[in-house]
Amino acid sequence: MVNEIAVLGAGQMGSGIAHVFALKGYHVVLYDISVPQLEKALTVIRQNLERQVKKGGIPESLVEETMGRIVTTCDMVALAASDFCVEAVTENEALKLELFARLDELVQPSAILATNTSSLPITRIASATKRPDKVIGMHFMNPVPIMALVEVIRGHATSEETFATTEALVASLGKEMALAQDYPGFIVNRVLIPMINEAIFALFEGVASAEDIDRGMRLGTNQPMGPLTLADFIGLDTVLAIANVLYDGFKDPKYRPCPLLVKMVNAGYLGRKSGRGFYSY
Repeated sequence: MVNEIAVLGAGQMGSGIAHVFALKGYHVVLYDISVPQLEKALTVIRQNLERQVKKGGIPESLVEETMGRIVTTCDMVALAASDFCVEAVTENEALKLELFARLDELVQPSAILATNTSSLPITRIASATKRPDKVIGMHFMNPVPIMALVEVIRGHATSEETFATTEALVASLGKEMALAQDYPGFIVNRVLIPMINEAIFALFEGVASAEDIDRGMRLGTNQPMGPLTLADFIGLDTVLAIANVLYDGFKDPKYRPCPLLVKMVNAGYLGRKSGRGFYSY
């Protein structure tokens, strides 16, 4: 039975994951190497809970109850008693491999190690541990408290027990599961990133302005935001990283990142988080 959740990484995704688990009654240990980042995460979680109260989604009493179930730490030793770990650090394979190797040595043998990676191979991440049967992909969508989907990805050695536990956890959060096998990009990014990349090619080739490309896709295909706006929201560096995973994984030129995307990332135009991407913020 899963009672204590460890979340590694207190950024946008990690704080959102901690939020949804704590809201549903789980005790959460939120780990990050940065104390200011942990403090920021707690502030954001509280603000998002209060926003849910204002919208009538949860009673006000749940704000303090939820916050009381979250403990923050900069010491990985504090994760040792966790039943289920969710890694949500930056999309850097070397960093994830290092973290999983350390977690494997630290947490109890029965603990499941999940990664929130949006595109990196689960099987390769699992290879950094001595428990590949207990490693699984658990890819939450952003923003985590709002988006209903969790993409679950089985590695080559992921056991039925690990999958069943993860499936039950997703259901306990009130979210929907989409099950994917361990291929580059899984489901969502396998489809989404080439669409965004093609929109960038359309801009690069002068087919239309960014505004008209986004307007066309919003009004023509009923998407809530256009692909270039979405790219800015995701972060152009993240879009490029996933595009490179697809291109390297399949060796198919249809996945090649647009040169404009590469140039913008090199220039530091990363979207909302840098204040400038395809639009200014």
